[in-house]
Amino acid sequence: MFLPVVCFCNFCGSVCSDQAPEPKSQRGGSVHSPKQLKYVPQNLYPVYKNKLVPVADIITPNQFEAELLTGKNISTEKDAVEVMDLLHAMGPDTVVITSSNLPSRLGDRFLVSLGSQRHVRPDGSRTTQRVRIEVPKVDAVFVGTGDLFAAMLLAWTHHYPNDLKTACEKTFSVMHHVIQRTISYAHELAGPGRRPSPPQLELRMVQSKADIEDPAIVTEATVIS
Repeated sequence: MFLPVVCFCNFCGSVCSDQAPEPKSQRGGSVHSPKQLKYVPQNLYPVYKNKLVPVADIITPNQFEAELLTGKNISTEKDAVEVMDLLHAMGPDTVVITSSNLPSRLGDRFLVSLGSQRHVRPDGSRTTQRVRIEVPKVDAVFVGTGDLFAAMLLAWTHHYPNDLKTACEKTFSVMHHVIQRTISYAHELAGPGRRPSPPQLELRMVQSKADIEDPAIVTEATVIS
């Protein structure tokens, strides 16, 4: 979700705080996905960081956005873990860095995503599960994939509140099925040897209903800590 006006961002942060006075562990899942922050006016950065992120349960930044929110660069997996811990310290219990420039163990045709989720044990102590996901690159530009990803992550973390690995595998697998179905249909429309146009690459959401509800797992997550 991109909120381009300072006063509206502040208003949204205030509403979230007013509507959820109880501890975050007792709240429903709200998602803040600060996509395309590099296009956001400079005066909005502190509003996202200080007003919206602290009242979110789940955030899904890419590497650039995570670095911008924390002021720390990511060049290794260890850096990414430290950045996710810094984001946890701002408020969210679930952080997924949707894409990064880290090298994939499967080769340069894959992107690396990382996730981290904090849990409170019955005795009050905290534990954190962190996962790494290798995601195939796609040579196409889509509209709405960030919104779909955030919605799927919210849904699957609701179904698997203490199992980020499974929630991520379900989420990334939904994305795979929807995107592959969209690409196949777009190439049919474009015809042989022609690159699909943006309208032809509109996500095939309705046609992917079964995959959204119960995706076959095609993307596996690795627990890294």
